Amino acid sequence: MNASAAVAQPDVVSETRLNPPAIPLLTIDPYTSVWSFGPQLHQDATRHWTGQPNQLNGLIRVDGQTFRFMGNPSFAGETIVPTARQGAYAARYLTEKPASDDWMSPAFDDSQWTKGTGHFGSRAGDETSWTTPNLYVRREVVLDQVPDGPLLVNAIQNDNYELFINGERVAKVGGVSPDYRLTPTHRNASEVLRKGRNIIAFHSENFSGPGFVDLGLVEQRLLHYKPAEQTARRMTATRSEFVFTAAGVELTVTFLSPLLMTNLDVLSRPVQYLTFTVRATDGKKHDVQLYTDASAELAVNTPDQLVTWQRGRVNRPGSAALDYMRVGTVEQKVLGRKGDDVRIDWGHFYVASVAGPNTSRRIGSLASALNQFEREGRVTDLHERMPRLVSDSLPVLATSMALGQVGEKPVKQHLLLGYDDVKSVEYFGQPLNAWWRRYHQSTDGLTSMEQALQDAETDYTTLQKQCDAFDRQLYADALKAGGATYADLCVLAYRQAIAAHKLVAGPKGELFFFSKENFSNGSIGTVDVTYPSAPLFLLYNPNLLKGMMEPIFQYSESGRWNKPFAAHDVGTYPLANGQTYGEDMPVEECGNMLILTAAIAAVEGNANYARQHWASLTLWTDYLIQHGFDPANQLCTDDFAGHIARNANLSVKAIMGIACYGYLAGRLGDKPREQEYMDMARDLARKWMKLADDGDHYSLTFENPGTWSQKYNLVWDKLLKLNVFPDEVARRELAYYLTKQQPFGLPLDSRKTYTKSDWIIWTATLADRPADFEALIAPVLRFANETPDRVPLNDWHETTTGTKVGFQARSVVGGYFIKLLQVKKLH
Repeated sequence: MNASAAVAQPDVVSETRLNPPAIPLLTIDPYTSVWSFGPQLHQDATRHWTGQPNQLNGLIRVDGQTFRFMGNPSFAGETIVPTARQGAYAARYLTEKPASDDWMSPAFDDSQWTKGTGHFGSRAGDETSWTTPNLYVRREVVLDQVPDGPLLVNAIQNDNYELFINGERVAKVGGVSPDYRLTPTHRNASEVLRKGRNIIAFHSENFSGPGFVDLGLVEQRLLHYKPAEQTARRMTATRSEFVFTAAGVELTVTFLSPLLMTNLDVLSRPVQYLTFTVRATDGKKHDVQLYTDASAELAVNTPDQLVTWQRGRVNRPGSAALDYMRVGTVEQKVLGRKGDDVRIDWGHFYVASVAGPNTSRRIGSLASALNQFEREGRVTDLHERMPRLVSDSLPVLATSMALGQVGEKPVKQHLLLGYDDVKSVEYFGQPLNAWWRRYHQSTDGLTSMEQALQDAETDYTTLQKQCDAFDRQLYADALKAGGATYADLCVLAYRQAIAAHKLVAGPKGELFFFSKENFSNGSIGTVDVTYPSAPLFLLYNPNLLKGMMEPIFQYSESGRWNKPFAAHDVGTYPLANGQTYGEDMPVEECGNMLILTAAIAAVEGNANYARQHWASLTLWTDYLIQHGFDPANQLCTDDFAGHIARNANLSVKAIMGIACYGYLAGRLGDKPREQEYMDMARDLARKWMKLADDGDHYSLTFENPGTWSQKYNLVWDKLLKLNVFPDEVARRELAYYLTKQQPFGLPLDSRKTYTKSDWIIWTATLADRPADFEALIAPVLRFANETPDRVPLNDWHETTTGTKVGFQARSVVGGYFIKLLQVKKLH
């Protein structure tokens, strides 16, 4: 079997082969989110969704031979080219595109370029001012020697940079990184650098906010171990599984995330499982030991932070004793950091397992733990110096397990991996607990996290069975609803969509389910992120969707937000203290909140939730009546495409919002108001058809022939059976879209060839014929399988090449479940 291919679901033969761009390993919340980028678990370091190393390493020792099955153990070595943080450097730069395409080559004459000093930016303290959209920089570096190890880029940027060394492109990085971060080039330093003169050239772009960029080069130190052969990998909704062979032994490694939305205590509990299953495949018995470590990188934002660690035991009467190790920062500034490309640096990361004579533990440097296991087949506890910088030989929590003589009968062991964040979100100045610890009190002398570990161990076998049943049911339901391609897309999206949220208890103990805008600006509780992700939660637990909407409703009803339309967000993750986004999206957010409230009523069979917030819904409907039909020049959820006036798709949303208000009024028994608003919406739909008419389709903006766009907002007319727009509108649009397909999907509109995959699935759900649905979604799966950007699924990509444009690991892929929602709940 090809090691890069995923195994089809058991008992179901898939017509496709899912090749995820990245596979989730730990998916607890936006902070504890660790992935394997690419096809092999041991190909590279495991990483946080942002791309920063969050190393989990694994070795198996068979009859004295040691093989690597997880991660690629490494740490940052010597600096090759320093950043400006280590000392200002001279460079040449332009802010307009160079006339010559070889501006990055060593032979290019840059004598006419402006002299500057790194780093560059528009912030106070930046050495050289940069206030334009583009920046081109050339820097000459003379090296006495060049190391041979892997090359890392150490950079900060807003928003993108493209790096060239001696004329060769070695990195292209998107998004905002306000702190220096290491990015692999997947090249050895000696392949691109040379002794003597080198030219380090880069192009940086700034789309919004302060511009800044600086970069240097670092050698990566790898600790070499022979890799086991990965023979298979499999991904289900809640599991990621990898199979290896080494010296006559088969090892199956399974990460289980029990994200079952019918059990919110377990969904919120910040503990997940890593299971090892070992058996001999050659008819012989083998002496086997396993090694796993978790690095202190999982508890810091950057590796220049100090950490400390400790060990402990949980020994509750009637339960198996657990030994645990934990690591966390010395500073412990709880809720002290906010933003997008950031990682948690308060609380503690835990590794726990059942206490026993065949399991041993060590906390210390990565190299010392690995070396001891290779020599002895075990690790032993030593008192290493602490506190310690993470960058100082990389402290790890290491566990070794002696399995003894392993034959054909499988031998199983497991670890508990978890994170106690102490406080999860701040809501208007009040720190909030995660949902799981809202009622936890110390019993038997245990801390809340110790109880969580013990509870997780007690539930291990039960949750395995429940997750297995859920995975099978989800796949079967999605297969029936939309075919094998669609089922694979749902599997791909499930954990990512949930893990981009944090489930917390609000000020009154109410359920809040806060999203984080991963790699799109870091906002918390963004309405236009809630909207596309909603189908997943409407399908499996609408209370979670209410938990996403409730902070916005309360924000409006508290008087803190006093505008006549819905807010865009409630802050920047994890501080939900009021909108921080720089511009409102009035029509967009009003329409979103009204449509989703109606969808909740449809799924639950009553409008009780709407009744609680009727004044807000009425205010927002009035705004749509006044401003929604022919929208002014304003942003919508597709804000990366820029401002646009007379947006036909946004107008559809406004019309649907008005109709949803009428629908809710009817559910509340107000039939005259229902009739009034439904009639109004249908009248506006007829006017819309005239203004947007462009022959065989409808235009991007009113009275703008020759343009087009995906009218994905129409899907709610079909799902809620409102009959606002005649069926011919969707039929005409679908037929036209099928003529605009590109290899990797349907473009968002006629302005660019990029797309949003969530919107494609919504648009495809408008189709009445299964063949048309399949034709629209098949390129999305092709994109996931073939994109060269092997990162957690990004929802904004180029349809002609399959390359990532922006974003990754966002919750919006929950929108993939809209077809299943239609079939299971709203058919």
